[in-house]
Amino acid sequence: MIRIRKITDIVAAKNQQAIDQVKEILRNQIPELGEGRIDQFVDQLRDPLKYQFQTMMLVSDDSRGQIKGFALLMIDAHLKFFYLDFIATLPGRTSMGIGGALYQNIREEVVARGFTELYFECLPDDPELCRDQNKLPDNKRRLAFYEKFGARPIINTKYEMPVNPGEDCPPYLVLDLPASADPPDARRLRKIMRAILERKYGDYCTPEYVDEVIRSVKDPVTLRPLRYYQKPVIPPLFGGLNMKRKIGIVINDKHSIHHVREIGYVESPVRIPAIMKELNKTDVFHEIPPRDFPIRWIESIHDQGYIRYFKTICQGLKEGRSIYPYVFPIRNVTRPPKDLSVRAGYYCIDTFTPLNNNAYIAARRAVDCTLTAAESILKGSRSAYSLVRPPGHHAERYVFGGFCYFNNNAIAANYLSEYGKVAILDVDYHHGNGQQQIFYDRADVFTVSIHGHPSFAYPYFTGFDEETGVGPGINHNLNIPLKKEISGIEYQKSLKRALDRIRKFSPAYLVVAVGFDTAKGDPTGTWKLGYKDFEQNGRMIAGLNLPTLFVQEGGYYTRSIGVVARHFFTGFIKEHLMNSLTRNR
Repeated sequence: MIRIRKITDIVAAKNQQAIDQVKEILRNQIPELGEGRIDQFVDQLRDPLKYQFQTMMLVSDDSRGQIKGFALLMIDAHLKFFYLDFIATLPGRTSMGIGGALYQNIREEVVARGFTELYFECLPDDPELCRDQNKLPDNKRRLAFYEKFGARPIINTKYEMPVNPGEDCPPYLVLDLPASADPPDARRLRKIMRAILERKYGDYCTPEYVDEVIRSVKDPVTLRPLRYYQKPVIPPLFGGLNMKRKIGIVINDKHSIHHVREIGYVESPVRIPAIMKELNKTDVFHEIPPRDFPIRWIESIHDQGYIRYFKTICQGLKEGRSIYPYVFPIRNVTRPPKDLSVRAGYYCIDTFTPLNNNAYIAARRAVDCTLTAAESILKGSRSAYSLVRPPGHHAERYVFGGFCYFNNNAIAANYLSEYGKVAILDVDYHHGNGQQQIFYDRADVFTVSIHGHPSFAYPYFTGFDEETGVGPGINHNLNIPLKKEISGIEYQKSLKRALDRIRKFSPAYLVVAVGFDTAKGDPTGTWKLGYKDFEQNGRMIAGLNLPTLFVQEGGYYTRSIGVVARHFFTGFIKEHLMNSLTRNR
């Protein structure tokens, strides 16, 4: 599997490995750069203000983390343009199609920012500018590649004028308009050219040279006519709410097989279609099909003995039969009960979470869905929603309970943590004891839970405010237990407190364990948050301006759960788009 993802945290081990591989690609393919210039691009990622550009890196890698290609981009948020500094792929069959996929992702990033212009340099295909006949074939192939997307050199300026007499192959400045747009006017292009020449080549181009190039820009700004194609092969992208701005939604296609037909069992299959019925009324989601992930991601979070037990007992149960834990032996790890039905209490924390023949299959698929959504975040989506059941936030490393078997949000957070720090915000009515226990001694994942006080709310034994972490995890767990009855305003004060702590932690990714059982009428909660409260909560979470993964947890009042979800995500996407516009001014 090949994917394309953004490097957002150069400290994370996986990203450091990727950067080392990128540097090696540069050494091998562009040796004339020298070590100083190669090291400079890392400095650009670390300290973008020094270079007066925001810097972004996209890498294409496989499941083993082997880099197949990369792109380095510079972004001017004031002038609102992207400059493609480098794009390169490994030679050979493995790189086939990777360059095109990387470049298309770059175009999507431009549009996702609300920009219209992508600039880069390309060596000329004109024999009068490139006297080295050995270079011309490669130059032509490169310009033909970009022309497929509609990108063409800007003509009738002195940009390709040599800096020093006798220099060969001075580059064109090429412009791509990823979304349908007109070229800029001369006044704007002068500012952009000056920004590129002074910031990128300030130690090479003299002020006199820059001024002469800038003076040569006249209206109308013209792109060279198509030379290799009659029309662009790749159509322009749509502006507005494109795929990277929409919320990718991954739905558990196997959730309905986990159907416990017993009175009072509220974690029912109707929850998913009830939510989807309302979300389908919006235009802010695009569906992503789930894919299979290896079990090692579950094993990295849950005890292997528990996983084997869960799978084995479910496979041995007849269809339609459920067993519930009824004996809770002292957990002597050397003497677990031999009878599998009795052993349920060895791995469970309550008496109302059943085991049946489809529970393992549905729970395993919920993990696949959540990791698929997390992977879309790595690929550059700003938000994704794993709409799954069974839920997961009560599952700890060794135990299940609270309708939860595998901790979906914790598994996803652990997956993302290889690429940067992660914060988990649990907004379910019940305490997120699972992720607290799993990450309690870790400093790379910050866990926050806003919930009903354990004096009256499940799971009763955790969720107190003095539980802050141990060892490296000290002060990396925050519990905000609240009273039985609260208003929307009171809730938002607590949410603000949680968000302020997350900002202080400065994560690369946010995982939201989203429960709608805080809503009025939910049979498992005591609060009465209304639709407008959920819309405001969504807005506040979007205010963090982080790549955000939502993972479905509770919410059992099926008459209103869909409307609640629609208001929550509408609030989130509205604020998210407002943040994008503000950031790009």
